[in-house]
Amino acid sequence: MTQTIERPLHAATANRTAIAAERYQRTRVEHWDAIARALDRWRDWRAAYHRRLAEVYQFLVPPGQRVLELGCGEGDLLAALDPATGVGVDFSPEMVRRARQRHPHLRFVHADVHDLPLDEPFDVVILADLVNELWDVQAVFEQLAKLTTPSSRIVVNSYSRLWEVPLWAGERLGLKKPKLDQNWLTVEDTAGLLNLAGFEVVRHWQEVLWPVATPPLDWLANRWLVKLAPFKHLALTNLIVARPQPERRPRRPVVSVIVPARNEAGNVPAILARMPEMGAGTEIVFVEGHSKDDTFEAIAREIAAHPERRVKLYRQTGAGKGDAVRLGFAEATGDVLMILDADLTVPPEDLPRFYDALVSGKGDFVNGVRLVYPMEEKAMRFLNLLGNKFFSVAFSWLLGQPIKDTLCGTKALWRADYERIAANRGYFGDFDPFGDFDLIFGAARLNLKIVDLPIRYQERTYGATNIHRWRHGLLLLQMLANASRRLKFV
Repeated sequence: MTQTIERPLHAATANRTAIAAERYQRTRVEHWDAIARALDRWRDWRAAYHRRLAEVYQFLVPPGQRVLELGCGEGDLLAALDPATGVGVDFSPEMVRRARQRHPHLRFVHADVHDLPLDEPFDVVILADLVNELWDVQAVFEQLAKLTTPSSRIVVNSYSRLWEVPLWAGERLGLKKPKLDQNWLTVEDTAGLLNLAGFEVVRHWQEVLWPVATPPLDWLANRWLVKLAPFKHLALTNLIVARPQPERRPRRPVVSVIVPARNEAGNVPAILARMPEMGAGTEIVFVEGHSKDDTFEAIAREIAAHPERRVKLYRQTGAGKGDAVRLGFAEATGDVLMILDADLTVPPEDLPRFYDALVSGKGDFVNGVRLVYPMEEKAMRFLNLLGNKFFSVAFSWLLGQPIKDTLCGTKALWRADYERIAANRGYFGDFDPFGDFDLIFGAARLNLKIVDLPIRYQERTYGATNIHRWRHGLLLLQMLANASRRLKFV
């Protein structure tokens, strides 16, 4: 009797144990599946950092450039830039294999970046999250001399040392791919090594305050807060843009001076008499803009009276100084382009200084500054002076380069750089009636080296100003807001 009872009990116990074991195993699998799903989410969040980094580089590198990326990994960042010629270099043969498979339209090279097997020039060289891992950073930078031209740009981003502990913890938790022992270079360290290798820093700033995808916090932190103090000092990565150290151009270029002229008939004779010959010769391009006096006829008379001068005259069909400048640039033939306001508040005799600053390589974009030297008594009204000082501070913060006077009409740049600015004009749109900001914003986006050149601002001796203080002041505020969205908070 007992035995007949015990067998079913033993069988029932064994069955319950098997069920419990099966339930335990199922629970355990579910538990680890949940952990795996959580880790996958963390990996997705980690990918948010690389997506944000790609957005920053897409802003810095317009499409259609010749781009080299050192330490390219699987090539996703290089492909995101839509280069005309794209070359990636990586030390890992597996990474190069994957990159070739993922992006067959680009070229990938298996090599040590300390010994680059390349000799072709590039417009942009990228080192994204690489310098922290290099054995000899200076040696890598020195190799870039043979791969760059005077207009090339080096773009470097590297982790901030403030993030050393969080990144170390991320590796231990499997939330971040393992890294080699880090160099942890400061911005000053990297700038010093670039200088030793023959490059100079154009500008530097911080990016990525919150590297995980947690909308809308990541959008707020990475597009807005990271641009502002004190949050920017807590950012994950430092960005540096550098260019080859300047060398004086060996040839003497022809200079085209664009002179927008509206109601300036009385100044025309002095413009031709005082305009200096620069470089291989000076071409003067007048653009007359709907004058109420006989400015057009006065220019035509002076051209006939000075057959020895190279002068062109066009009548503007659009409106505004910006439209006149663009017409003059389109018709100019010189390799160097300058602007001189026809009111002669900036002396034509100062233009050779703009030429020297440009040709010597000290700057890619030379901007006149009226706010350093004392002005003549009636050269600028007091409220205009205050407004100019305010906008100098605002636009210096916006551009990431110091610019003391945004509305001085005298500027100089290379034709080749202007053509690049014009080709990318659609990024900002047709918003600038003055013409100054179209050039300044375009130069900043292309990472041209902007240099200020102080001049002595003089009183107008003929006619009246075409600037309307309040109406144009409000327009400047609108342009500041527009440019903030396009240049700073991208």
